[in-house]
Amino acid sequence: MMRKLSLLIAGALMGASAMSLVYGAPGSTANAAGSETYKQLAIFGDIFERVRAQYVTPPDDKSLVENAINGMLASLDPHSSYMNAEQAQDMRVQTKGEFGGLGIEVTMENDLVKVITPIDDTPAAKAGVLAGDYIAKIDGEEVRGLTLNDAVEKMRGLVNTPIKLTILRQGADKPIELTVVRDIIKVKAVKFRVENDIGYMKITSFTEKTYDDLENAIDTIKKQVPNDKLKGYVLDLRLNPGGLLDQAVSVSDAFLDRGEIVSTRGRDPKDVTRFDAKAGDDIGAKPLIVLVNGGSASASEIVAGALQDLRRATVVGTQSFGKGSVQTIIPLGENGALRLTTALYYTPSGKSIQGKGITPDIKVDQPLPPELQGRDLTRGESDLKGHIKGADEGETGSGSAAYVPPDPKDDLQLIYAEQLLRGQKTDPAFPPNPEKAVLNQ
Repeated sequence: MMRKLSLLIAGALMGASAMSLVYGAPGSTANAAGSETYKQLAIFGDIFERVRAQYVTPPDDKSLVENAINGMLASLDPHSSYMNAEQAQDMRVQTKGEFGGLGIEVTMENDLVKVITPIDDTPAAKAGVLAGDYIAKIDGEEVRGLTLNDAVEKMRGLVNTPIKLTILRQGADKPIELTVVRDIIKVKAVKFRVENDIGYMKITSFTEKTYDDLENAIDTIKKQVPNDKLKGYVLDLRLNPGGLLDQAVSVSDAFLDRGEIVSTRGRDPKDVTRFDAKAGDDIGAKPLIVLVNGGSASASEIVAGALQDLRRATVVGTQSFGKGSVQTIIPLGENGALRLTTALYYTPSGKSIQGKGITPDIKVDQPLPPELQGRDLTRGESDLKGHIKGADEGETGSGSAAYVPPDPKDDLQLIYAEQLLRGQKTDPAFPPNPEKAVLNQ
């Protein structure tokens, strides 16, 4: 018997996409194509053979097929695509939230891999890798000429296997050679801290570990700040491209006592799935403010929309990305996969955020620093070519600037949220009244 397990995912084009993972035998039933369709397929086959036989240089057959498939899917919408075996594996790694690797956050600078920070208690940290180090060679191979993704892929690998890094470090008179043994790296989906009398929690993505990480954050904050001193919580969803929908539902449910969190609606009008909150508010009804911007997409918009419509939280920031579609990931032969848009999702009020986004209760703009002024950092679904037109999409579209200052002292949106929680600022939207929840009738 074929085994199926549906796992809904939500996210943006810049990260994970809204999708359902379907595990089981490749292939499924479909409506039979008409004779005209088969004629068109015959034309495609003829063109394919002529390209193979007559193009000026011999083309790669696999590349031709993959590009043809992606061309077909790209004509549907920006989030449907074909993933080859490598891409499908990368997607599984992202959603799982752990992998065999070194434990460093990196970026590309001056054609070298720059270490942003080594993660505590990981192989890289134990081996002596430091923030600011430049990785010049990986197992003797020059990093110059590689993309960041290529370099990261080389550093990931089987657990307990060694890797040799050649590091350039400021103050060192010669390159440093380090051997690091790979281990399981668990990516923290939730970063948190205490801001005196406020609990701050930032969800970076919705992986299989997000809800557990959130629960740990809440428990730790409660231990660090007495209940009578704790003014409330800030849930930061800015620059969060999305992830697993079931995790978005669980995160929303952590702050809700009742009500519908989100619904998904497919091609068939009868194909409606609803997700409801269970009793129990994990932060004991403490005030909650959610931060969003143009980098908040899909799963993060589900959370913000649910907490906003049910009047559990006040949303502060700027217009979110506006990705309200759900993709299904269907396994194909040789471990590839098809990412296909199969549904749209709706907030508890019955509104689609597709091409519209979440409008904050309190708009607070974040100015760009001088070095970024003049650059367009606006991100939005409505700007994507071929996007599905949302039911509530207007002329203004969706999205806003996707920028968060690295230093909290410059973060006007966070500062405003904290001032609301401490009573230093007032606004009619805060605190919200749950009795005035906006629900779909």
